[in-house]
Amino acid sequence: MVAWFRIVSSLLGVFLVTVLLLPFQLLFLATGHRWRNRLPRLWHRAALWAIGIRVDVKGSLGDRRPLLVVSNHSSWLDILVMASVADVTYVAKAEVKNWPVFGVLARLQRSVFVERDQKRRSQDQANDMADRLNAGEVVVLFPEGTTSDGNRLLVTKSTLFAAATSAAQTSPTGRVDVQPAAIAYTRIHGMPMGHYHRPVAAWPGDIELLPHLIGVLRIGAIDAEVNFGPPVEVTTATNRKALAFEAESEIRRLMEECLRDRAVRDL
Repeated sequence: MVAWFRIVSSLLGVFLVTVLLLPFQLLFLATGHRWRNRLPRLWHRAALWAIGIRVDVKGSLGDRRPLLVVSNHSSWLDILVMASVADVTYVAKAEVKNWPVFGVLARLQRSVFVERDQKRRSQDQANDMADRLNAGEVVVLFPEGTTSDGNRLLVTKSTLFAAATSAAQTSPTGRVDVQPAAIAYTRIHGMPMGHYHRPVAAWPGDIELLPHLIGVLRIGAIDAEVNFGPPVEVTTATNRKALAFEAESEIRRLMEECLRDRAVRDL
């Protein structure tokens, strides 16, 4: 009974904040107001509070623009967590646009939808992301291309980094900053999550979304950490594969730092 009360109250809280903020976001999108990128942060913070997710931040978002943030990806929760600490837009696979609820939220946040299986369009899609970056928007990319179990980083796809070099070509400064970041889930009800329990928050692709969503709402108390590394300057001369390798190594280090530091603090 307590678990179902937590689920219902969480959904009610998210529903109420959505009803409150949705008209303003629609207005901001229609008018191109600068708050179209800022209001989603308020929604994500309120939604996480309703669900019971607490977020700690290490490091800080880079202050130079254009800025592309590259992060590991283990759960649909990553979207809420990262967007609660920065005014960002996401690169998402095209099918997300048609997902119930999440597709609507992605469109409201002006996500960049890409068709990753169509290599002939990869450069056009990279140019679309470059336009967003050079317009001053902070774009978040999950270069693994799928979700993991939350305990490890999968191999990153170097083709997705083409947006950075494309943006550098048209950037007024001739460069773009790429900032590695890591998102880690560390505790449940104040207790260390550990490797075995971390998939409670993680959402690998072979698990149905609705049961996982209900499971997170039933738990109601998860700690997440966002760890920002130092930005890497990218120019037109930067090798895309070398950039992907450097970013992958740094994301893995940041992720391990979150999990290791949390384990040490729990001793």
